Amino acid sequence: MSAPYGSWKSPITANIVSGSDKRLEGFTIDSHGQLMWLETRPDESGRAVLVKEAARKGEAPKDVTPREFNVRTTVHEYGGGSFRVSGDVVVFSNFDDQRLYKQILGSADSGPVPITPDYGGPVVRYADGVFDGRLNRYIAVREDHRGVDAQPTNEIVSVPLNDNTPEEPKVLISGNDFYAFPRLDLKGERLAWIEWSHPNRHWDKAEHWVGYISENGVIDKRVVVAGGCPPLVESPTEPLWSSKGELFFITDRNTGFWNIYKWNEDKNEVLAIYSMNAEFTRPFWVFGNHCYDIVEGKEESTVFACSYRQHGKSYLGVINQAKNSFCSVDTPFTLISNILASGQILYIEGASSVLPTSLAKVILDDHMSKVVDFSIMWSSSSDSDKYISYFSQPELIEFPTDVAGQNAYAYFYPPCNPDYKGSQEEKPPLLLESHGGPTDEARGTLNLCIQYWTSRGWAFVDVNYGGSTGYGRAYRERLLGKWRIVDVNDCCSCAKYLVDEAKVDGKRLCITRCSAGGYTTLASLCFRDTFRAGASLFGIADLKSLSDQMHKFESQYIINLAGDEIALKERSPINFVDRFSCPIILFQGLEDTVVQPEQARKIYQALKKKGLPVALVEYEGESHGFRKAESIKFTLEQQMVFFARTVGHFSVADEIAPIPIDNFDQVRTVS
Repeated sequence: MSAPYGSWKSPITANIVSGSDKRLEGFTIDSHGQLMWLETRPDESGRAVLVKEAARKGEAPKDVTPREFNVRTTVHEYGGGSFRVSGDVVVFSNFDDQRLYKQILGSADSGPVPITPDYGGPVVRYADGVFDGRLNRYIAVREDHRGVDAQPTNEIVSVPLNDNTPEEPKVLISGNDFYAFPRLDLKGERLAWIEWSHPNRHWDKAEHWVGYISENGVIDKRVVVAGGCPPLVESPTEPLWSSKGELFFITDRNTGFWNIYKWNEDKNEVLAIYSMNAEFTRPFWVFGNHCYDIVEGKEESTVFACSYRQHGKSYLGVINQAKNSFCSVDTPFTLISNILASGQILYIEGASSVLPTSLAKVILDDHMSKVVDFSIMWSSSSDSDKYISYFSQPELIEFPTDVAGQNAYAYFYPPCNPDYKGSQEEKPPLLLESHGGPTDEARGTLNLCIQYWTSRGWAFVDVNYGGSTGYGRAYRERLLGKWRIVDVNDCCSCAKYLVDEAKVDGKRLCITRCSAGGYTTLASLCFRDTFRAGASLFGIADLKSLSDQMHKFESQYIINLAGDEIALKERSPINFVDRFSCPIILFQGLEDTVVQPEQARKIYQALKKKGLPVALVEYEGESHGFRKAESIKFTLEQQMVFFARTVGHFSVADEIAPIPIDNFDQVRTVS
């Protein structure tokens, strides 16, 4: 039937979207060869639970984590690397107190027991650990907030694994601002790690070190493997030891793309395994990146299974080191995030335009060039395929920016609903998403949140503006010193391109996103007049205030992106409220330690005073990123109805009680 764009009824409801927002936070294989994964559950207020695959067909997966525990670390605020399994032992970080706990798998009488001291609160945090079987200890990154200084101390420490009263961990590596990826060789004699310092982020410049462990467990000698030789600037990451004691890692030296390298210990030199203009890893935002693995036992030579990203799409690749050969392997995934090899079986986290984030078991043929078996072991939305006829397929577009000869990229989703069509006289409204980070990327994979919009008659575009990842260092560095300029211009250029191509209605352009993407949203609405309304989810309104209050991990990130204090002032939307001219809705978690709630309140009050239509929604118990199903649902619905009421010129098909909009509603009602 024919109906106005935006008014279509869809089975992809906000309840469906919020219930499908399970997240995969890591996976591993236990001593019995069984798959284990960590999932967060919106219907349990975002609790993260370790789950073990069923031992027999027909049985359900089993929760490993007792209900009173939540497997989540807050190191760097963003966490990741919350657990590690060795044999029948799992060590994990518990969210409430941030202590490490040891749990014996398969033992009905053995619940988790703490192995780090109780400091009276979550002031000492641990992440990205590894077992040291030789010395019966656990080596991990520690973030210590006990000091009197404003910033915490980051170190690599060892934690005893005995059953005695928890002891104070011993510091192994200290002195730099940040550490990640502590990785032991098979004998427990050499420790590899990554470190970096302010004002750099990991992807700007980092160093890769190896330390030699003495009999008493201390590091008495260390050598720098990569990143310590000026003027060479590189970002090494993901060290990985083979069973033969060889050390591999990923870095972006020479080509400007993250490729796999090997360390020649005898000569202390670095050798490329296979060079490509493709990204074999992603920026370090959370601990636990595992973008490649060694396929042990396949051949005498070292064989790698790896994910790599090229021209907006990611692939599964197989590299044979001895043969210097590379093979791209077709899979149902168009995005591959993490890979784990168990013998010749691969476990892959991925997604596609019709597959939600999933964990798949993949078996390749003897030549490791084709998939002979592909089975989904876990899915963030196991029943999403029932809505496949409503899915809008993303189109990768390349569009000109305002810089001559320079293009940017985006994924465009046209409206799609088999039950409706729009009139030929009407173009659909557009919702543009400016992704967060800003050192992150749009991925073009199934996101039911996007399909919620497109199945109701909206067009949607997810922009990889200059500064996004997946296109190499040069593209990523377009944003340095130019935040609020490059990102805003590229988003506006993308919207204009779609209008010029007659794909969307130029009078109904809206913009949204969260965190740094929320900043781009607010900046686009403030400094340009392209969009008619916007929604900011825990977005940044005041760069100076953010810089002053920012946690250590990002405390100098803002300066690199935007400039000095004068630039921070000139690029902060809060200082130019007079330039806003359209409706805005704001959403904010009250426990957000990254973007403080005061940011949303300041811009809300300023816009309200100016007389613009504005609304603010605050959530108790939510931090930086909404995890509760009810928060996800309410945010999605209120964005939809807000846009429909203020710029849409159509009625929403869903029954949604709208919240009051200041300076818009004649009579305020209680919803």
